Amino acid sequence: MCVKTRLSYEWEESRTVNGILLMNIGTPDEPSVRSVRKYLRQFLLDPDVIDIPAPLRHLLVRGIILRVRPRKIAPSYSSIWMEEGSPLRVYSERMADGLRMRMADAACEVGMRYGNPSIRHALEKLRHKGVQKLLLAPLFPHHAQATTESSLKEAFRQLNKMEWEPEIFQLTHFEDDPSFIDPLSESIQPHMREGAHLLFSYHGLPVSHVKRTDKTRLHCQVKDSCCSIKCSANSMCYAHHCNMTTMAVVEKLGLSDSDWSISYQSKLGPTKWLTPSTLSMVEKLAKKVDNLVIVSPAFVADGLETLEELDIEVRNHFIVNGGKEMTVVSCLNDNPSWLNGLENLVRDAFLNPMIPD
Repeated sequence: MCVKTRLSYEWEESRTVNGILLMNIGTPDEPSVRSVRKYLRQFLLDPDVIDIPAPLRHLLVRGIILRVRPRKIAPSYSSIWMEEGSPLRVYSERMADGLRMRMADAACEVGMRYGNPSIRHALEKLRHKGVQKLLLAPLFPHHAQATTESSLKEAFRQLNKMEWEPEIFQLTHFEDDPSFIDPLSESIQPHMREGAHLLFSYHGLPVSHVKRTDKTRLHCQVKDSCCSIKCSANSMCYAHHCNMTTMAVVEKLGLSDSDWSISYQSKLGPTKWLTPSTLSMVEKLAKKVDNLVIVSPAFVADGLETLEELDIEVRNHFIVNGGKEMTVVSCLNDNPSWLNGLENLVRDAFLNPMIPD
């Protein structure tokens, strides 16, 4: 006998058209210097990404970064490009496909903050489908100015331009939600053989971005172990959210303190970023452990930062410094357990709307 839960019953009773906008950071259209330059220009000129005065930002990006970086990283994109296109876009679309299969009564589209398909393009498709209740779903487990906030700002900016006013719901950060932690832990578990050391490598952020979320100015980077203390001052702190994910996985896997470390990758520019860096941590671990396992929980879809930076650049650094065996755990991508978890997060966001912290 099939027993309907309250959750499924309430969802099926809804007669309005529900829409889901999955938002990810973005990717070049192709692995060419020209396409990479176009993508980086849009990405790096966003004041939510490099939040220095506009004249300095344009000087840094247009005068320095765009002259050098596109030629440097275009071959890196080529090395990870899939037959269907950019991995980040392919896996984001597969997540949308997974939700469509699980939630046939909802429309779902992918919108990239930078590049294509754009957030505007996705919103136009959802409006065309008659969506009345719209969930804005940033695919970022940890809240950050440069990802979550920037994506939401762009979504609301485009909604205003379109003069479209559906009922809005938001998927908030889900750093320690079991719907995320359980599939993440399951993906790590097979690699944790005896003697393995787990490194949580999160995408880095400027310290200024993190400190800005502490409205009291009395906690972040002021108190010892500020990221491990849960309080109102760090409720929207990226580093605190990363710590919450780490501790939830550590508990789930039953790891001791000596079994894991934490670091931050992908530093860009001269400003002070969160530490320790992944490269420095890997260099240190290469002399201590024989089997290093790296996971990057800030990304739910594989892209340049995981497939090239971690699996190629960081791996080489590990070997050069005396390391032996290293495994990079794939992002959750279209893992069925994660798609089930994402469905739970989406349904919960629709049925239990939250006021963002």
